[in-house]
Amino acid sequence: MSGSEVPEPVPPRPRFLARTVRSLKHPNYRRFIGGHAVSIIGTWMQRIAQDWLVLELTGSPVAIGTATALQFLPVLLFGMWGGVLVDRFDRWKLIVGTQVASGVLAAVLAVSTLLGATSLGLVFVMAALLGLVTVVDGPARQAFITDLVPPADYVNAQALNSTIHNSGRLIGPAVAGLVIAAAGAGPAFAVNAVSFVAVLVGLARIDRAALHRTTRVARGPGQAREGLRYAWRHRELRAALFLVAVVGVFGQNFRVVLPVMATEVLGGDAATYGWLTAAMGLGAVLGAFGAASSERVTGRGLLAWTLVFGVVNLVAALAGQLTVALAALLAVGVANILFNTLARTLLQLHSAPEMQGRVMALHSLLFLGTTPIGAPLLGWVCEVAGVPWAFVVAGGTALLAAGVAARRLLLRPVPA
Repeated sequence: MSGSEVPEPVPPRPRFLARTVRSLKHPNYRRFIGGHAVSIIGTWMQRIAQDWLVLELTGSPVAIGTATALQFLPVLLFGMWGGVLVDRFDRWKLIVGTQVASGVLAAVLAVSTLLGATSLGLVFVMAALLGLVTVVDGPARQAFITDLVPPADYVNAQALNSTIHNSGRLIGPAVAGLVIAAAGAGPAFAVNAVSFVAVLVGLARIDRAALHRTTRVARGPGQAREGLRYAWRHRELRAALFLVAVVGVFGQNFRVVLPVMATEVLGGDAATYGWLTAAMGLGAVLGAFGAASSERVTGRGLLAWTLVFGVVNLVAALAGQLTVALAALLAVGVANILFNTLARTLLQLHSAPEMQGRVMALHSLLFLGTTPIGAPLLGWVCEVAGVPWAFVVAGGTALLAAGVAARRLLLRPVPA
């Protein structure tokens, strides 16, 4: 370098706030996330209302687990074919269809509950039908994020999506607990039905010509099996999906455990259940902001948060008072959302574009589709051994899974 040459200045690293919200500079992402922010509050209100309604009808944790299992059984049975549809068809159109269907199902529950015509069988049927919608909706929404932002913003977009989701988990259960205590479950179902208008308006405003869409996969035989083989061949994908499966079966069944914790451990009611879920939601919001400020995701980070998730669940098993329980569930929420966000983003970044729908469907299958196994199992643990043991099972299995997956995630990544 000659004396007259001046080295090019290194661009400053974006500040924390700019890094955290950088995906919002993309108009299509703003439109999608704005509608989702409204709808997710209603979704969480319905989840609380459904769980509490089943508890009122039966008084049984196993019945709550069964309703939850029926909602996610279709994902277990048909999840991979949902991913094939996401890779094959227009994702925007698929999401519009799933949102309309979800709104109709919420309206049916609202009307039947307000008229006093709800039965356990009807709740079970509505849960199963919603599960069929989720078969397509889950992988479609996860893969659609990659249509809205460039690859450099995948981590941030997923984290902001989680922030919105868990803000809904914070607000929705708290509002639902108050609404149910004052007027019953029917109004909570009604609010959710109306909330789908917001997400449909957001979808309608999206500039579809500006989407970062990969070429759709042509129809062909064996595409679901091809997705399974692809995920199995790649070490990072296989290890991440193994962790998702273990946490999905044993650690994600809060909807079964928390209502029983509210009533039997803490001696509370629907409002107590709402506060417990809101505490987890607040922790998840804090965790999601942390994830949103990150600029890369690694297997080492996923492994670390799996370990943290295991430890905080073991701590939650010791909670016997409301303040202690709220603090413990706040920590569980932080660890849970960081684990989930890192797992989803790692799967997207290490998947070929034409495989994203099927890989994310496999994620949904293991994350949600294992609920028919885990929900009744954790309900049985609560009934036989008590709520603390459900947290012990969740924490212990996460720690064991981290030990099994450690070697694959700590090795240097290989191209997808």
